[in-house]
Amino acid sequence: MNRIKEVLEKKGIKQIWLAEKLGKSYNMVNSYVKNRRQPSLEDLYRIAEILNVEAKELLLDNKNKK
Repeated sequence: MNRIKEVLEKKGIKQIWLAEKLGKSYNMVNSYVKNRRQPSLEDLYRIAEILNVEAKELLLDNKNKK
């Protein structure tokens, strides 16, 4: 599970913009955002770099999950 959707909303960034920067289709990024598919580690680090956050901020902390 990831927090890409939360980070995008917090920063006011659209999925289509992220898809363009990442070089992926909108559908692929949308599947990451909806947690239907998880990005590879390489893509996770690229997303973090594009969004200017630490990669660990994109990961869900299971300890805080209810």
